Amino acid sequence: MNPAHQQLRTPVRFEWGPVGASALRGSSISVVVDVLSFTTTLSVAADLGIEVLPYRWRDDSASEYADAHDALLAVGRSEAEQGAVSLSPNTIRNAVGVRRLVLPSPNGSSIAYSLAASSTVCIGACVRNAAAVGTWIAEHYEDGTDVSVIAAGERWLDRSLRPCVEDLWGAGAVLAELMRLRSELTASVEAEAAVAAWNTVRNRFGAALEDCASGQELIAAGYRSDVLVAAEVGESTAVPVLVDNRFIDRSSVPKA
Repeated sequence: MNPAHQQLRTPVRFEWGPVGASALRGSSISVVVDVLSFTTTLSVAADLGIEVLPYRWRDDSASEYADAHDALLAVGRSEAEQGAVSLSPNTIRNAVGVRRLVLPSPNGSSIAYSLAASSTVCIGACVRNAAAVGTWIAEHYEDGTDVSVIAAGERWLDRSLRPCVEDLWGAGAVLAELMRLRSELTASVEAEAAVAAWNTVRNRFGAALEDCASGQELIAAGYRSDVLVAAEVGESTAVPVLVDNRFIDRSSVPKA
């Protein structure tokens, strides 16, 4: 890995996708952002006290993983019948009796799963809880800490990374709050660009989310409700932190 790509000159960094997460691997704090929809759905689950286990793909191994951890395995969006839980956040809100959930996705969940072994702290963030996450990091930041925010991105048909603007905005929202509270910290120019992107839409985020390519894709597929939940700016105070391979809300845990 080229050291220049690791943004080592600054403690606050930003990158894209699984490869970007690997480049910044080993950060004290890593924040994964997948607005449509893994981390938005994660934030809704955390609001309800549901533990979420990230996983790479929904296949036979995911079913075995869920069974081994006494967890419910989320189904695909298109497979979700009445009462089933999927990546659609409203299915979490309508679920009954769910305590622990395996929530696979090829983007945000997969990145979080890979980071579990390499980051001291891994947090899931979206626009719903960006302020809460930024505040939590600011309060827990210690000298020598480095913070990497990873925009998960989407995929083109050939499975290559599609940098998607909603994850850029979500990452920028987290970084903006962190830098507002800890203005003495130095951010990489990549992180500054994410903040600038967020500032262009923060006062019209709902409309921008519906207009962007990913929002239009979900709306056309019949999942406008997913976009509306993802547009709930600041509605969640949850800070889902990966502990023993599962996300647990640590918003009420005081600094040690």
